[in-house]
Amino acid sequence: MRTISIIATGLTAALALAGAPPVSAQDQTQASTITKSAQNVTSPGASPANHGDVIKWVLAYGNGTSPGPATITDTLLAGQSFVPGSLTVPPGWTPAWSTDGSTFVGTEPGSGVAAVRATNPSARPGGTNLTHFLLPPVQTTATPTGGDGFSPVIYRSPEGAVESWNMYHHLVPASPKVVCINLLTNQPCAGGPWPRPVNTTAGPLGSGSTGDIQSTLTPSYVIDPQSPQRVYYPGVTATTVGVGCLDMAARANCGYVALDDRAGPPSVHGLEGFVKVGGSIYGVSALGEVLCMQLSTLTPCAGQPYAAVVPPSNNSPGGYYQGSLTVANGLVFISSSPAGGPARLGCFDPATGAACTGWATAKNAGPAGSTTYAAFTSYTTGGVANGACVPAVNSGPPAVTCFTLAGDPLAAPTGFGAVANGALTFNPETVTAPNGHLQSYFPFWGGGLAGGTGCYDWTAAAICAGFPFPKTHPNVNGGATRDYGYAYDETTQCLLALGDAGYLFSVDPATGATPCIRSGASVTLTPGAFYCDGAAHSQTYTNAQLTNITLGNVDLGASTAVVTDPDQNVLATPSFAPDGTLDLSGISAIAEPSITVSAQLVLLSTSDFGGGNQPALVVNFTGDAPQVCFRTTLSSTCAVTAISNTGNVDDPGGKLTSNTVTLPIAPGESCRPQVTINKEICADTRASRCGPGGPGPWVKNSPAGLLGLLGTAYWRITVTNSGPIDALNVTINDSVAPGCVTAAGTFLLAPGGTKQIYCSSFLLLLPLTNTASATFSAANMGPVTTAPSSATACSLVCILLPGNRPE
Repeated sequence: MRTISIIATGLTAALALAGAPPVSAQDQTQASTITKSAQNVTSPGASPANHGDVIKWVLAYGNGTSPGPATITDTLLAGQSFVPGSLTVPPGWTPAWSTDGSTFVGTEPGSGVAAVRATNPSARPGGTNLTHFLLPPVQTTATPTGGDGFSPVIYRSPEGAVESWNMYHHLVPASPKVVCINLLTNQPCAGGPWPRPVNTTAGPLGSGSTGDIQSTLTPSYVIDPQSPQRVYYPGVTATTVGVGCLDMAARANCGYVALDDRAGPPSVHGLEGFVKVGGSIYGVSALGEVLCMQLSTLTPCAGQPYAAVVPPSNNSPGGYYQGSLTVANGLVFISSSPAGGPARLGCFDPATGAACTGWATAKNAGPAGSTTYAAFTSYTTGGVANGACVPAVNSGPPAVTCFTLAGDPLAAPTGFGAVANGALTFNPETVTAPNGHLQSYFPFWGGGLAGGTGCYDWTAAAICAGFPFPKTHPNVNGGATRDYGYAYDETTQCLLALGDAGYLFSVDPATGATPCIRSGASVTLTPGAFYCDGAAHSQTYTNAQLTNITLGNVDLGASTAVVTDPDQNVLATPSFAPDGTLDLSGISAIAEPSITVSAQLVLLSTSDFGGGNQPALVVNFTGDAPQVCFRTTLSSTCAVTAISNTGNVDDPGGKLTSNTVTLPIAPGESCRPQVTINKEICADTRASRCGPGGPGPWVKNSPAGLLGLLGTAYWRITVTNSGPIDALNVTINDSVAPGCVTAAGTFLLAPGGTKQIYCSSFLLLLPLTNTASATFSAANMGPVTTAPSSATACSLVCILLPGNRPE
């Protein structure tokens, strides 16, 4: 493709950051640059371009200033129209569109785009880097719900947002029930007011009491492995039970898949779920039947619902299934609370679509009359799943009953005897803790316990060292947390907790302390995504660095980092240097075109988080200046003979304007001058009748004998332009009568215009046929010569020639 570019530069000044770490090589002040170029997508290499061609415009911006906000703007000049969906910006930049050139919006308008923009609130020198804010220690937050969310779901966006989502459990369909908290600010997410309703129809979340999905009692959520912004949850509608879909990135419903008809027979009034095995997710209906949805197609699995593996639980209008699910060695274990008890545990084998071997009937999993809200997996000290357990509720402490994969009794984990009588136990969060051990964190509340966390270390086969069982949270709502569920953030290595009291808070997985005084960020850097011109660009990973944080407030020795590829394979585990950097130079950008750098920080102080300061993790590479691209379609209007574009950028160094790129446009067939010529001779010998404006008469052949044996012939040449644009540089070609060429000169002929040239020549030999043509050009079009036109001057001899005798 032909590329036109000129570099414009400007000098910028450095801005000092008080208390910041030493300025790295990437932060040195240089000259910012912005370069504009164009590529003809429709007719690669064509110069001039053609009407209707699609042009890709490329703005390459090299930031040379100290870190700060940068805004790139490009206004479309006349003669072109924006191609919908064509604006692309580098990672870390936010696109915007305008229909009036001044007011920009974050959603592309349906039509009429007059200008485009890209903004980066923390652009850094060179621009070949990506910045994500470090997550502050999550402080206690009263979620704006008016009710209780069951358990949190952590969402980290590719752009660096960190959010906690939750849904109110056992809430009627119409009620608003989903809530989002921005963990970077500990404030409700944009896009409120929260809570908002959820619906079966895909589309943006609504507002008010307009939902049509009822939430369940003890839901488990499944994140889509191919689309991490999507979470699948159990839901009940007026006619079915099934899978609801929430798109956290889009703040939208992403559909609903019915798995069973409530009308029956037999009628089913509730469900619980979900857990993932292979490419499917599994739940349980209130009848005890196993429900299944295939993730790749978002359709019910063939043959589901499968036969019940546990007794029904609360299968009545308005009832809620009491129990849960867990997975061990690819088998789905399901707990249930049938009327009158005791709690039961069943097993389903996805490979056979039936009850597991050794599990023809559900096992009693608690004292007489007991119920349960949970099920969890048991592990060996080597971290291998070896069975499943049920924590049952009765008059004493939680009674935990476990079975092997084959259905034989299995020793239960210890510690539950220290929990208050009548306490409820909910599904644990099982993770590899910061100490490298596999540990489960159990939420408790009820009886005499206002809320607490129990930690069991499977690796040590004991209660977690240094973590009381249970650990209460006295500085969260006075200890009245009524814990329901936890989510583990691998990036910060903190637990995020939520409970019946409606408070969101963090828990240190090593001590149970609240808040968790850790921080971190995860940055996925794909250097190729910084370019959009289609050309090859060299890239080299350099380093990652902590910024806007006092390094004395970080225990760098205890902090860790890991670099992975898109498949989560570990590429490196670099250590922090004293200046807060991580060396990435040993990783090849050719072999690894995309890497994720995750930093887990142990803080000694939280003083850097607050007052508007935003500590961050920056991942750097060296390469060409990043690019913003968009496309326009050249007008088909004949009057448009060229188009231009100029971009500009505002950064801490001031405003800088790019070079202007002008593309000439060649006229198409329908946009060219249509020039014709008509050569005539005067049928009179008087100059007064044969000069400019003379009546002639004008003919193609003079009357025989008019000029005698020799004489003066008077010629008229008429040139007409019937085309839509000007004919430029029009000249006459006439070798017999050069005086006609001189008389015509060079002229412009407007659309619809006519020009007549009068001239004469003395003829020595008759008869003589005189032929003339016209040569012309047009804007961005080379010379063209018309078809010739002739007229004949006759002598006395003409009368004897065939065709000239009087009729």
